[in-house]
Amino acid sequence: MAGIAKNILVVGGNGFIGSAVCRAALAKGMQVTSVSSSGRPYTTPKGHSPGWTTQVTWLKGDALEPETFRPALQSADGVVHTLGTLLDDGAYKQAIKDGNILGLAQSLLGGNANPLKKTVSATGYDRLNRDSALRVCEAFVNSPSSVAVKPFVYISAEDIFRPVVPARYIESKREAEAGIEGLVAQHATAFRGVYIRPSLVYHAHFRPLSTPLAALLEFSAQMHAKVPKAMPTPSSILRRLGLESVPNALTIPPIHVDHVGEAICTALENDTVKGVVGVRQMRELIGWAEMGRSSDSFAAH
Repeated sequence: MAGIAKNILVVGGNGFIGSAVCRAALAKGMQVTSVSSSGRPYTTPKGHSPGWTTQVTWLKGDALEPETFRPALQSADGVVHTLGTLLDDGAYKQAIKDGNILGLAQSLLGGNANPLKKTVSATGYDRLNRDSALRVCEAFVNSPSSVAVKPFVYISAEDIFRPVVPARYIESKREAEAGIEGLVAQHATAFRGVYIRPSLVYHAHFRPLSTPLAALLEFSAQMHAKVPKAMPTPSSILRRLGLESVPNALTIPPIHVDHVGEAICTALENDTVKGVVGVRQMRELIGWAEMGRSSDSFAAH
């Protein structure tokens, strides 16, 4: 059934993926509200405010305290939770925006710390990736339901970043998925959980550092797909050695942020979509096969 969620709340709508969700939702005629810690509208890395931002209601609130935006949560018939952090050092996000390779490398290596002795606090991962989603979801499922089945969409991730990124990142994502599933299962006739698992999400202009890596990973995924199953590949050899994340990175194609946003909005509208949605499923949701194309385009969007 289509046409369910028409009034959506995007938690973190002024972020990289959140803004793509807002744009895609507006294009589908949805009413969009964003809540974030600043409450400020989305701006591009150069500080520009796109015209579409005037069509979004921008609210200030704390995802760990859903009471701060209760009216918006109660009136929404769909929620998209986009908050999260890849590294405990939040400075990496600014480095990516600025195209600062050295700054990104420093974040990956744990600042000035010895990378061989790197210890990561679980606080950032647990609070942003897991706890904030569970608290918003708990408040959402306890709100009045005016439509058949309200979707709660959580932006999770494919397991492709270890060991460059600490394992706690993907662990906190999986814990959030399990927790959300437990919450919606208690109200199965009124709510459904959707767990979006993108791989590397790229954009040529907004995340310039992501595009060269995305091109390499796309090439790797296509080459692996063409090799007969009986023949060994780099990914199959690594799996035999007990590795999982790196082989995933070599075989799961990257995805453009706009396509993530489009897939999420399609999932919001279609109440048959529930559970884990990986990259290939996202491509199917946006009609990739019907477009007669086999991979994301690296042209500017």
